Amino acid sequence: MNGPLENKMAASNLNGKGETRSSKPKMDRKISSPMNPTFMTSAPGKVIVYGEHAVVHGKAAMAAAISLRSYLLVTTLSKSQRTISLRFPDIGLSHTWDIDALPWSTFSHPSKKKMYYDLVTTLDPDLVRAMQPHLSDVSPKATSEHRKIHQAAASAFLYLFLSLGNQKFPGSIYALRSTLPIGAGLGSSASISVCLSSALLLQIRTLAGPHPDQPSVEAELQVERINRWAFVAEMCIHGNPSGVDNTVSSGGKAVLFKREDYTRAPVVTPMRNFPELPLLLVNTKQARSTATEVAKVGALKESLPAITEVILNAIDAVTESAYKLVTSPTFNEKDPHTSETLGKLMDVNHGQLVSLGVSHPRLERIRELVDLFGVGWTKLTGAGGGGSAITLLRPDASPKALGELQEKLDAENFERFETTLGGDGVGVLWPALFRDEGEEEGGVEIDQQLFLEAEGQAGVERLVGLGGGREKREGWKFWRV
Repeated sequence: MNGPLENKMAASNLNGKGETRSSKPKMDRKISSPMNPTFMTSAPGKVIVYGEHAVVHGKAAMAAAISLRSYLLVTTLSKSQRTISLRFPDIGLSHTWDIDALPWSTFSHPSKKKMYYDLVTTLDPDLVRAMQPHLSDVSPKATSEHRKIHQAAASAFLYLFLSLGNQKFPGSIYALRSTLPIGAGLGSSASISVCLSSALLLQIRTLAGPHPDQPSVEAELQVERINRWAFVAEMCIHGNPSGVDNTVSSGGKAVLFKREDYTRAPVVTPMRNFPELPLLLVNTKQARSTATEVAKVGALKESLPAITEVILNAIDAVTESAYKLVTSPTFNEKDPHTSETLGKLMDVNHGQLVSLGVSHPRLERIRELVDLFGVGWTKLTGAGGGGSAITLLRPDASPKALGELQEKLDAENFERFETTLGGDGVGVLWPALFRDEGEEEGGVEIDQQLFLEAEGQAGVERLVGLGGGREKREGWKFWRV
């Protein structure tokens, strides 16, 4: 069954070489060869709602999507332009590769070539080595810290591009923006990985949909394909990722995640009925190390094994209680009791994490302020030791109290984001057009320069229209399972 996306792609007259003839060429420049329409992909960040740290020790954790997202604008170049460019102004990354100079012979060798539907659980060391000469000149003048970030992002993109593409691939520009704070434990790298994975799979014509009447089974298959390749990108960035971040970013809503045996794949249970709830996310701007905080809990377990195990089991019980509530046949997300119960469980979970020693004075200050103004329930999210806190807002929270809280957070140099919990996963805007209200066809192509130069979260969201609680730009579609 073809949806709107496939119909537009078919209408653009595929010529068999990955290039298309645009039905509405721009009049302000000469078209030297057929081109694909410009399109966008987008994927959300995530927060751990319950269960961080316990999940490292074989317990369950619950993670949910948030409405802060990454966006990827893909512009196909003319046939004569044989380059691919990755532009990521939020981290200062801009690099271009010559397509024909890339190590295609290694990646396309029969013993190495992967298909779009394959499950890849480890990086091939031969392929990683083959990429190195093409990564060595990425951001040579950047500081060592920034260069490490740039090369990780570039390696993730290049590994996917070479694995899924071929030497006849059209020249393209991949412009990437994110409204997620980077390094704050919100799954920003997974969000980017999902954007790249979905875009490349769309370019090689291996995804069906998304469209409103797409069967759930078919949508689930498409999401799983995107998720598999996003995990490959995550391996390029993190080495040994858990897989929870890219899973939530691909599918949206929430998942229950458990890994009792690290020699086996984790058990990931989608929670399709997870409610979309108002959330205040506050970044402490306090640097922290996930490895340090995880090691801290490990040391506590070694010195006080019985007591630590009691705390970890109690955290597991909190996660299980939230899971039973949301998956109950009588669950009603509009019942005020739902927010109250989920909020109280967040309070309890935070206290448990404090007992493990992974909080921070800046996190406790956020909780103190939220309690002072009485607007919701707060806990740290992620590794702790800094990073971010999440507040589930009360449905009846006073606008005056919220405003006063926001002023206080700003005055104390916290970074705050108004977002929602449990929203959509990966989405597509094909073609990437500005449309007038009610207009179904036509429109003005989203300008790449405007996109790259949009200022901050608000600027990006105004341009592409997918911010939490804001009106969504017409044309975005999602694989909803």
